[in-house]
Amino acid sequence: MHLAYPAVLAALLFCVGLYGVLARRNAILVLMSVELMLNAVNLNLVAFDVWLRDTLHSGQALTLFTIAIAAAEIGIGLAIVLAVYRNRGTSDIDRLRDTAETDEAETLPDAAETATAETDTAGTSDAATAPGRTDGTTGKTKKAEATT
Repeated sequence: MHLAYPAVLAALLFCVGLYGVLARRNAILVLMSVELMLNAVNLNLVAFDVWLRDTLHSGQALTLFTIAIAAAEIGIGLAIVLAVYRNRGTSDIDRLRDTAETDEAETLPDAAETATAETDTAGTSDAATAPGRTDGTTGKTKKAEATT
């Protein structure tokens, strides 16, 4: 058996899977495309194992590990997709961008606006004591505090 046949087939499968990951918007179809890419890798591992006539069959052993990783990935991935679908009502990847964390400094007013709005009778600013602020002059929060 020539090595070119399974190698070309694996390259085609990987390209189709890569196209599916990059072009699809449905999360389940993206997971299916990732599985297609992993199967292309498995095909290459087994083909090179047969071609090299390895006595330990390390290509086939690595294929078993890849199948186990793929099964875990699809189980966790489907659980996440189902949870997102229940909460959002869609599995469209583009519509899920609003779930990403944003920096709270973008939603808080600037330090200059806060300083003018919160000046007391002595002319000092309360911006340094505002909740969530770590620096009264910049008006930005630390990312670690924003996530907690």
